[in-house]
Amino acid sequence: MAAGDAGTAADAGTAVAAAGAGSARPTAAAPPAYRWRLPAWAPEPLVPDDNPMSEAKVALGRALFYDKGLSANRTQSCAGCHEQARGFSDGRKLALGSTGMVGLRNAMPLANVAYLPTLTWANPNLTTLEQQALVPLFGDHPVEMGMAGREDVLLARLKAKPSYRRQFARAFPERGGDISLWSVTRAIAAFERSLLSMNSPYDRYRYEGKSAAISASAKRGETLFFGDRLECYHCHGGLHFTDNQIHRRLPEAETGYHNTGLYNVDGKGAYPPGQQGLREFSGEPQDEGRFRTPSLRNVALTAPYMHDGSVATLDQAIRRHYAVKGRAALGTVGPNPLRSQFIEGFELSEREVGDLKAFLAALSDADFLRTERHADPAGARRKTDSSNQKGR
Repeated sequence: MAAGDAGTAADAGTAVAAAGAGSARPTAAAPPAYRWRLPAWAPEPLVPDDNPMSEAKVALGRALFYDKGLSANRTQSCAGCHEQARGFSDGRKLALGSTGMVGLRNAMPLANVAYLPTLTWANPNLTTLEQQALVPLFGDHPVEMGMAGREDVLLARLKAKPSYRRQFARAFPERGGDISLWSVTRAIAAFERSLLSMNSPYDRYRYEGKSAAISASAKRGETLFFGDRLECYHCHGGLHFTDNQIHRRLPEAETGYHNTGLYNVDGKGAYPPGQQGLREFSGEPQDEGRFRTPSLRNVALTAPYMHDGSVATLDQAIRRHYAVKGRAALGTVGPNPLRSQFIEGFELSEREVGDLKAFLAALSDADFLRTERHADPAGARRKTDSSNQKGR
């Protein structure tokens, strides 16, 4: 589901109330504890008390995530804006809704969203995946799934499928298999929390001591990335290359919103209307153009970049944005005066640009991008059926 800032939970107010309610009908013991697929060096994510993880819940959330029946016209699933092969982004500048309405933001990748304290480009109020799931489902500015005012239609579709009735029963035995917005959003959130990407070549090099896992060029790029000459690590540091994180070893959230100098409309730091970032929610002038720092995991596969998808490639991001004190500096009014103190520009040789890109490419996790446990379950079944047929 596109993690846009417009179409907030306020727009889906009725759905929010419904998703927070629901009558519990205890009928069975809770599912066994969930086994996180984490390397030894990674901390476990935090999980809301009212939505403990289980394999059955993740499986249900996976089915829902890929079900086009969650959109009013049955043309788009959550995966429509979050494709596994693209690191659960969509390759578009701006997200595209089920009705053809173009969104206001670039669809953010979903890798490791379990570790994020806030979930969109600029809205600091969306802090749980359960809450955020309501926005693409029921928001109308812009329309994504188009289910506003059609909650009954959505639930009726799910209840009509015997497979879903069985899956909800397994995932929510303590609620008697209740099919409601409460359980729908919690199942989707559980699946999204299972989207863990921590097996890149760089992970194997840095955390597992496998020196040959990345190239000499990537190692030189790492030195550049974490050096004071480029300042990248100040915002793109930490476990997931972002200064936004929360987990069991860090129970207090760290959040980072920054103005990178992408625009300077009036020479005083203004961003275009509707793109003011954090200022749209805080009302504070100093928050103009400040957006949440995205993770750089799988970044070589999640282009285009920035909140509006206006930077097409990594090469452009390096040469025509960060290297020049923010892209606005290429215009007639000069660099954005409100930009982050870390956006001060730099000079790189051709080899150094190549080294930096090699390092960023080493953050791609091939297993995450193709593992069946994150893929469309219907597609996985078709592959299995086809394989069985060939074996006969």
